[in-house]
This record gives sequence, C-alpha cells and structure tokens, in this order.
Amino acid sequence: MARLSLDNPRDVRLLDKGLSVGEALAAFSATYERAGAIASFLGKTRDDGGTQALELTHYEPLTLPGMERLADEARARFALDGVLVWHRVGVMTPPQPIVLVAAAAPHRRAAFDAVDFLMDHLKSASWLWKREKRGGEWRWIEPRADDHDALARWKAD
Repeated sequence: MARLSLDNPRDVRLLDKGLSVGEALAAFSATYERAGAIASFLGKTRDDGGTQALELTHYEPLTLPGMERLADEARARFALDGVLVWHRVGVMTPPQPIVLVAAAAPHRRAAFDAVDFLMDHLKSASWLWKREKRGGEWRWIEPRADDHDALARWKAD
C-alpha cells in the first residue's frame, strides 16, 4: 500500500473484502510521521466458539458520506493531523477484521480520545446493520445499553 496523501487528512473506506491492518497502519504512520501520537483500534469478528458468521449491511447513499462527516467531526474536535476509518461490509467469519480506526495527533490524549469517539459513534449511531449467525440461525444485533451510554458522553461534552 502506498503512502496516503497529506492533501486529504482523512481516509474513509467501506470494504467488501479484505482489510490489511498492517499495511493500512504502516501507510498511515508514514503519512503522519511528524505526528506526536498515533492511536488505533481494530475490531474483529468475535471468536467465542458460537459465532459462525457476522453480516454487515448498509444503505449506500448514507453510509460513506456519514462516515466521512464523522471523520471530519473527529478531526475538528480533537485537532487531528489525520484520521483513518475503514469498515467492512458483507459476511465475515471469526476472527476476521471488521473495523479499523486510527488518529494522528500532536499529543496522545487527542489521538486516544478521537479513536474512542469514532468507535462509540460507529458502534451505536452508524449507518450499518449487523446480524450474527449462531447455531445455523441469523439474528439481528442491536447496540447494547453500554454502547448508548458511551455515545451519550460525547453529546454531553
């Protein structure tokens, strides 16, 4: 993967297959080599012995533009040098990656907070619908009360 462009300080993607975490983070780090901190989060399909598959669907006209607005909001709110938000859609099996977010900032607290902010929004207020296959049966997954509480703290700020 080539170095990202400093001309566009956000890299937001919806991927229907593969997510090369190492390559993505290496390119992000190389692009923001002057940043004092880079924080990241990788979400994976849970390998708990019962999950057979996870499927994420989305509404195309809203998903990518919504993710781009969210990335821009994080950049402004935390004074980031750059932000990366990659999210898989389609069917995944354990332990495949689902989501990768990263933030480059002058200082660590802004990078950590930005990643937390992005994930809280993606988990509870995004344009993605999730269902899980267990025991051969599919069931829809809704955000938990903890997820809504995590999101609410950003609205209180």
